[in-house]
Amino acid sequence: MSNRTMVAGNWKMNTTPAEGAALAQAVIEHVGTPGTKVVFGVPAIQLTQIQALTSKAPGFYVAAQNMHQEDSGAYTGEISARMLAAAGVDYVILGHSERRDYFGEDDTLIHAKILKALAAGVQPIYCCGEKLNIRQAGNHEMVVGKQIEQALFTLEAEQMRQVVIAYEPVWAIGTGVTASPEQAQDMHAFIRRMIHNYFGQDVAESTTILYGGSVKPDNAEELFGMPDVDGGLVGGASLDAAGFAAIVKAL
Repeated sequence: MSNRTMVAGNWKMNTTPAEGAALAQAVIEHVGTPGTKVVFGVPAIQLTQIQALTSKAPGFYVAAQNMHQEDSGAYTGEISARMLAAAGVDYVILGHSERRDYFGEDDTLIHAKILKALAAGVQPIYCCGEKLNIRQAGNHEMVVGKQIEQALFTLEAEQMRQVVIAYEPVWAIGTGVTASPEQAQDMHAFIRRMIHNYFGQDVAESTTILYGGSVKPDNAEELFGMPDVDGGLVGGASLDAAGFAAIVKAL
């Protein structure tokens, strides 16, 4: 198995601390020793307890679902990269379509967050993707390409090696509609070519690119069989231990 493979679950605003601990423990038991990296993206209130679980389970990691772009300050309700690093958090999800839509985050802000995460030693899982009208107009590569450029193209090559990219076709999130394996592969290959052209072949070949649009146990194997699809960023299906474990085992 390639060392760039990963399955990350994004729990979003779901599960109480007790429910989250039970879910993570059940996934760990179902999976056993994973053949890929497995990441739990959990609500902030659960970061330390899930980190305590993953620290004892090789191959499992914890991710925050967001962070602030400043180190500290009068930002009520926010969490900084330094805090995440000090708590032993491995990854942080940045640029998710819900953050873009509901909270107005753009790639200038997301870029600032990426820099802070990298400086603190927390690996960003950078989300990019297009809406349905953009896909229908045939402008999906242009839009995703611009997102990649604005968020990542001022990084140094060594910084880029620490970034995970998650392609999420917004039209396939929570809708039950999934991009075909060919559509996913085409966009992942396009993203990898962009990384190759800017950062070089070595960085491109080592960059993890996840698919993030309604991944489920019944479509995971086919999606993950595409050469440039390195795994998934899983939403709703990550809340079912057996189903999420089946997705992990499909990689």
